[in-house]
Amino acid sequence: MTTRRSAKRKRTTSDSSKRLRVLVAKVGLDGHDRGVKIVARALRDAGVEVVYLGIHNTAEEIVRSALQEDVDAIGLSIHSAAHLTLFKEVATGLKKNKASDIVIFGGGIVPDEDMPVLKKLGVRKIFTPGASLDEIVRFVKGLSGRN
Repeated sequence: MTTRRSAKRKRTTSDSSKRLRVLVAKVGLDGHDRGVKIVARALRDAGVEVVYLGIHNTAEEIVRSALQEDVDAIGLSIHSAAHLTLFKEVATGLKKNKASDIVIFGGGIVPDEDMPVLKKLGVRKIFTPGASLDEIVRFVKGLSGRN
């Protein structure tokens, strides 16, 4: 994989009006994609530029696509109980490519006891079943002020 850039991106006044770009994908063998499609559409309707990768992506494919698309965040959907491994692989791939400034968030079935582990890995937020689309959109739109 190629490195994203030699230094972390700094937002300037001119790019503060730039639309947020978010990559949304299903990671691993999980094929339940109805929820991720609904979230992708809600983000798009809220003015976020969404890159949707679909189902059955590897962590490497997600990282490579995030670098190529120069996204601000990666949203992963997972229901397969492999969340600790797969989120770690994505976070590690971003670090290896000097792209730790890309925010990772996710949604799906994740036990409460795994939340602190995911947070340590750098996952900013996990939305569990019942999270509203408004909550997800607010979180993503809140990323526009990050450095």
